[in-house]
Amino acid sequence: MNSISLSELTDRIQETLKLNFDTPVWIRAEISELRDNQSGHCYLELIEKEAETGFLLAKSKATIWSTTYRMLKPYFESSTGQSLRAGISVLVAVTVEFHGVYGFSLNVRDIDPTFTIGEMAARRLKIIRQLEDDGIADMNKEIEFPKLPQRLAVISSATAAGYDDFCDQLKNDPAHFAFYPKLFPAVMQGDQAESSIISALEKVYNHQEAFDVVVIIRGGGAITDLACFDSYELASNCAQFPLPVLAGIGHQRDVSILDMVAHTSVKTPTAAASFLIETMQQTENAMLDVVADMEQIVRRKIVEQNRFFETINWKIKQNLKSRVSAKNMLLEKQKSRLKSALSTTFSRQQYRIGLLEKSIESHSPAFLLKHGYTITTLNGKRITTVKQVKALDKIRTFVHDGDFGSEVFG
Repeated sequence: MNSISLSELTDRIQETLKLNFDTPVWIRAEISELRDNQSGHCYLELIEKEAETGFLLAKSKATIWSTTYRMLKPYFESSTGQSLRAGISVLVAVTVEFHGVYGFSLNVRDIDPTFTIGEMAARRLKIIRQLEDDGIADMNKEIEFPKLPQRLAVISSATAAGYDDFCDQLKNDPAHFAFYPKLFPAVMQGDQAESSIISALEKVYNHQEAFDVVVIIRGGGAITDLACFDSYELASNCAQFPLPVLAGIGHQRDVSILDMVAHTSVKTPTAAASFLIETMQQTENAMLDVVADMEQIVRRKIVEQNRFFETINWKIKQNLKSRVSAKNMLLEKQKSRLKSALSTTFSRQQYRIGLLEKSIESHSPAFLLKHGYTITTLNGKRITTVKQVKALDKIRTFVHDGDFGSEVFG
């Protein structure tokens, strides 16, 4: 029986591959794993799946050596607006290599970003069509935006400059409207962003009765950081959320899928705060218009009643001598009718005023105190962040039935 050693076999395989794959080959694949290290090399696992079933058809290790990786990575990311990462489809030129000890692998020499751009556009279109087919693309837009959007569930990174800009814009509002933002921290970029934002939405959902609006904000950054906002799962959660979603994602590119399904979308966190302030201003203007209309109606009614009384009095004087009794009876009837009409008019206006007072009261600090919120002050100024206090500060906390003082210990 003829036999050869294992090394002879691997040498033959290596020679065969060199003869048949002596130049780079362009292949289509999906990156299932990607890691780079301090040496600058990038190690990947490339796979191919069956389109309909997702069944794994092929898998191979691949390497991008540091000298090539330093050129390909920025070239790909600047061309596509996407980071080179696991989960994306690529068209790469590879050389086929086989080592007697390390086995079969591919060495990536070049990449075609236009292929990935096409794949991204197709994926984005597929997500949009899926949302439309599911009948949820416009669900959040159909929710009525509140007239007084004061109780805000804010989803953002706690340390992001965009979140600080949003809060500063609300605080520096010249009209001094009262807003009550509550932060639900989330990762706003990278592989964990999608699940983190969805988790924050679930926490808001568990307390939805405490809020008027959900605000999702993120400051400006690299285009490659914003891929999570084109996710079907995130878009689906926002589209079906029971509160209106205001998106203020700072980006310099086309509208994201999240922007498309949100109730309202603006360009930046600062613009989101401005939108809320403008909404409050519009409501205030409308309420002032109602009050002005009521005052005008009351003044007109008084003028009309005065003229009517003057006419009656003149008629009574003209006919007083001959028809004193009859005119007295008529006068009493007319006065009764006038009193009734005036009473009805004032009742209606008082009812409208009462409705406005209830609306204003339901958004006042006193109302919020009754429902479990507290207001804490330092030297008479409201505390909105822990940065305003330090140890041994004496603070005062107001609740619905009084207030009490306390001292900061740490």
